[in-house]
Amino acid sequence: MAEAYIVDAVRTPRSIGKMGKGALSHMHPQHIAATVLKAIKDRNNLDTADVDDVIWGTSAQMGLQGGDMGRMAALDAGYDIKASGVTLDRFCGSGLTATNLAAAQVMSGMEDLVIAGGTEMMSYVTWYGQSLREAGVKSPGGLGTGNMRLQDKHPQSNQGVCADAIAAMEGITREELDAFGVESQRRAAIALKEGRFAKSVVPVLDDDGNVILDHEEYPRPDTTAEQLAQLKPAFAMFADMPSRPDGPTFRELINQKYPDLKIEPLHHAGTSSGVVDGAAAILLASEAYVKKAGLKPRARIVATANIGDCPTLMLNAPVPAARKVLEKAGLTKDDIDVWEVNEAFATVTEKFIRDMDIDRAKLNPNGGAIALGHPIGATGAILIGTALDELERTNGRYGLITMCAAGGMAPAIIIERV
Repeated sequence: MAEAYIVDAVRTPRSIGKMGKGALSHMHPQHIAATVLKAIKDRNNLDTADVDDVIWGTSAQMGLQGGDMGRMAALDAGYDIKASGVTLDRFCGSGLTATNLAAAQVMSGMEDLVIAGGTEMMSYVTWYGQSLREAGVKSPGGLGTGNMRLQDKHPQSNQGVCADAIAAMEGITREELDAFGVESQRRAAIALKEGRFAKSVVPVLDDDGNVILDHEEYPRPDTTAEQLAQLKPAFAMFADMPSRPDGPTFRELINQKYPDLKIEPLHHAGTSSGVVDGAAAILLASEAYVKKAGLKPRARIVATANIGDCPTLMLNAPVPAARKVLEKAGLTKDDIDVWEVNEAFATVTEKFIRDMDIDRAKLNPNGGAIALGHPIGATGAILIGTALDELERTNGRYGLITMCAAGGMAPAIIIERV
């Protein structure tokens, strides 16, 4: 099998995902995607006519985020019309899946130069959904989009309630979750102060070249355990809310599958991923193209994997995904220098550390989505770039990146610094 190399990785800063409050919230989603695509093009002096495909992740493909953002953003970024594009949805795992598919195209020998990544404007998605409700447009209903037959087979609840359910099942306490949230903020603060993200973060500009955003908006570096202890659980209300008119509550959906599980609301804003806007892109190339264009690879793709787990608990697939990709790579957990596991909720990463029995210092060493935010379709590509930056900073060799996705899934990838 041919090699697939990562030549470059870029991302925007993440802005607060609230319309009118975040610096990026007024922008068209395609403009955010075009920002990172243009940066990839300019930084590597690409002949974009050579780009075989742009594979893009966007989870909420609605309104301005509808259509094929991969293609449209490439055109907006000034790419040659020969550079095609496609957009996919694996919920939170979209940006990571886009990269895995791009790597597979190169490793199979079918393509030589592919850009992967993703965009999510969570400020817009929230606003758009609210606008539909105010207009009287009925929601199709949850992750199963109103498919009651599916809901009978696999009850799917609110993700925050799922996080609380897993914490109860695993015996993870509120204090332990709060400690994880504080540590994520502490690590992110150090990373930002030391400029650890500087190589990959590119500013977002307006059409006149003025800077709209050049820094992370979401982190709260002064967060303390005492402050988090004062926050009320965010998903207590959802737990006992009907999942549909006259239907079971979100708590009852989980108890349909796990009748003896007593769910206690624990997670809050300080132990859940931040709602933000952002985009990221990864440039992948074959060995032949690297030599032809005189590019310098930063890493190679070692292995990729996908796996499914219980849709009702929804968030537990990262552990089996990590084990699967390690087996594919012929590596053990001790070979991994940097782990990037998305902090969808503190319980996801806390359970991962315990189940995998890994050194906690190696997982999300620069903080994660609790401190920095989780722009759904973009996060996977962001994490790959973050892992690569950290491998280069610490002279590490292997990085493993994985994340939970709605529906009870997780993609995973292992990269090797070169």
